[in-house]
Amino acid sequence: MTWRIHGDQSMALAGFRALSLQAVHPLVMAGFDDNTVWFEDMWGRLQRTGEWVGTVTYGTTREAERAGKILRSVHAALPPGVEPETGLAYKVDDPALLTWVHVTETESFLSTYRRCGGVLRPGDGDRYVDEMRESARLVGIDPSTVPASEADVEDYYADVRPQLHVTEVARRNTLKFMRPQMPRWVRVTTPARPAWAGLVTLGIAMLPPWARRLYGLPALPGSDALATLNGFALRRVLGTLPLVVSGNPMYGAALRRTRGLRAA
Repeated sequence: MTWRIHGDQSMALAGFRALSLQAVHPLVMAGFDDNTVWFEDMWGRLQRTGEWVGTVTYGTTREAERAGKILRSVHAALPPGVEPETGLAYKVDDPALLTWVHVTETESFLSTYRRCGGVLRPGDGDRYVDEMRESARLVGIDPSTVPASEADVEDYYADVRPQLHVTEVARRNTLKFMRPQMPRWVRVTTPARPAWAGLVTLGIAMLPPWARRLYGLPALPGSDALATLNGFALRRVLGTLPLVVSGNPMYGAALRRTRGLRAA
């Protein structure tokens, strides 16, 4: 299930939804803001994030374990901090914060795949959530402590929601994320900037209603249905692009590797 969902064109949108949802946790947002040079090297950071997801999804066991070891060591080396609005202390490798990032990523990938028209049979969603617990282990979380089913995800959200709100840091970074730095020739000669802003906006529109309310967005009639239709259309458009543009090269490498194993 993880291979199928992570290899789908809808992941181009799912990542924006996940980032928008992760930002409503004040301590996670503070850790991000204090310890990243995202906006100075946003494209490099996005590439590294994509490489992480690709490696733990499609890489060999050795590659995934090595990636997890590197990530855990990076997190452990980051200094503790204090969230400015609440005054609460945090540490980036706190299992509770890592769990929030893991669950929001997992739920965003699954939700976006489903709403963009990805086919799921009964039980497939639960299978995906369960499979993703291996990714949680690589990050440094005890997999027995993270949701193993879609119902577990909803229970987790219900438990953590009292801790959530959109801080000024989150609002500032969301606005900066919608208007990233781009070379002048890209801004002038391509539709990259409005296309990027459109993806971020659609990612936010596909958030759960309770998360949209945290951003202060109005609950307009039909907004969920409209976001779903736009996501479905985006997936159809991306599906017409050549695989060299829209496909994940690590997916192809993994398929070739497993075919070789079956042939042997």
